[in-house]
Parts: sequence; structure tokens; C-alpha cells
Amino acid sequence: MHRPLVFLLSSCALACGVNPVSAMAPVCAHDAAATPALEQLRARLAHGRFVAYEPTSLRVTDGHFSDADPEGIRADLRLLRQHFDALVTYDAVHGAQVIPAIAASLKFRGLIIGVWNPLDPAELDAALSAARAFPQLVLGLSLGNEMLFSHRIDTARLAGALVAVRAQLPHLPLSTTEPFHIYEAASAQSLLGQLDFMLVNVHPVFQPWFRAATDATATQFVVNVADQLAQIYCGPILIKETGVPTAPAAAGFSESRQASFYNELRARLAPSPARAFAYFVAFDAPWRAQDATGVPGPHPEEAYWGLYDAHRKRKLAVDQLPPLAQDSRKQDKD
Repeated sequence: MHRPLVFLLSSCALACGVNPVSAMAPVCAHDAAATPALEQLRARLAHGRFVAYEPTSLRVTDGHFSDADPEGIRADLRLLRQHFDALVTYDAVHGAQVIPAIAASLKFRGLIIGVWNPLDPAELDAALSAARAFPQLVLGLSLGNEMLFSHRIDTARLAGALVAVRAQLPHLPLSTTEPFHIYEAASAQSLLGQLDFMLVNVHPVFQPWFRAATDATATQFVVNVADQLAQIYCGPILIKETGVPTAPAAAGFSESRQASFYNELRARLAPSPARAFAYFVAFDAPWRAQDATGVPGPHPEEAYWGLYDAHRKRKLAVDQLPPLAQDSRKQDKD
């Protein structure tokens, strides 16, 4: 995949364990005080297991949405709750309005609500209404996913959207999601100052060295990126997207490599209040292979990132997951 040259240079350095970022004081989260909401988020990072989630019943064709249905969402989340206790979503409408209530009924312990278009008042209202209705569940909002990378917004306007949403619900932690190289740019400094926590996408599979690399190298790359980001940003960091698709095989993807990647990553990136990763993504989505992305060209692998297939059949990576943390199981019994 085509990436800006600066991204390739920094990624090659990171794969070798070299830090290409010049020394600078890290930008701290918008509110450095330990607010109850931010402490709740930190606790979930340390003790939860996150998975990025889009409903299996959602379809997007040429930018047109076929809404997800509540029954399908409940079936998805009931299955996921066996192995995960925290969710990160991408959209707050198109059927996703029911996710918070269903997640709460199934005793999920954390939800970061994605707002695909933070300039859409109706979607923002839906996300904020959910945050007000489920304050013990909703950990924060992500205003956009790769909006800067795909040139759907500029930095100043995105920072302004964060300010506007914070004025409506001041104690709700806010973030956005971008590939890591976007946050490294000098132009992102003002944006970092508006984030209560960082959501970041780190995909070794898009690096030119990936196919020949070991899973140890690929996962160390993710850790090195997190270390680098911690030098420029001092708030909590959740790696929202990282992983390996399970197809096409011709590109070097398989269930066994996906499972091996996550086994290595669990060993190298233990969750803490300051840093954690989400599994990406819950379910395969065949429509994604034709969906527009920030990088031109066909992307057949986009259909196969799931830990489960589109029919909710689990893959090898799920079979190899350790049990959920003891405190999560205990709360479910209380």
C-alpha cells in the first residue's frame, strides 16, 4: 500500500528499534487531572479486553448504509461477551444506537463510541445521549476514524469539533483515531492538546517489510510505536487497530499467522492504565473489500480482519485467547 515517505522512513526505523522522533516535551491530555471519568477509562485499559466492533448485519455500498438490526447486534455481542468485556465502535447511528443498551444488558464493562462523522449533529446527539444514559459503561467518544488521513477534515476543524463536544459534556473523555504517523506530524501538536486519550491505528501488515518479517518483529514494531507516541503524548493510549487479516493466502495472510501475531503481542504489550490494545476486528465484513479507503486501489484483505468470520464462526485466534481477567468474571456473577 502507498504511504507517505515520512511514514515509511519512521516505520523502518521503528522496526529496527530506532526512535526517529526528535526530543520534545510530550503534549499532555486536555485535562491532566485525574477525573473520575478518565480514571474509569484507565482502569478499563488495565483490566479489560477491548475488541473493535462493527455489526455483522451492517452493509455499506457506494457510501450508502443498510442499517444493522437489533437482533443481529444482540447475537454478535452475546458471542463476543464470552471473550471480551470492552468494545470500540465506529458509528453511532445506522442501527448502532442500540449497542449501548444491549452491551449494558450483557454486562460489558466498557464502550468507546465511535462517531464516524463528528460534523453530523444527529450522530453526535446519538453518541452524547448514549453517554448520558450509560455513564458506567461509556468510557469516551472517538470523533472520527482516519479523517485526517483520508482528507475528510483538517486539523483545525477536527480540534474545533472536540472543543464543541466537550462544551456539551465536559467530563466525557474525548479522542479521535488516526494512523500513528499522523500524530507524529508537527501539525498535529494542537490536536494532541485536545485529546483526553489517544486512539491510534498501527498496522505492521502495511509496511514493506511485513511479509518477510517474523511475528516477533511485527509485534515489536507495534510496541515501539507505542513507546514513541508516549514521548509526544502523555495521556492514555489505546491501539485501536492492529492485527493480521486471515486472507488472501497469496498475500501471506492466514488464521495461523493472525493467532501467532496476537500471541506475540499479548506477551510484549501487557495492558496498563497508560497503554493497551484492542483486537481488530470482531467480524469479517465482505463489503469492506469494495469500500473506499484512504489509500487508492483494491484491498481484498479488508474483508478478512475478523476474529470471527461473517457468519460468526470463530477463528484460531479466538481459540487461543486466555480467559478474561478474574475481576471481570467476578463482576458478572455479582
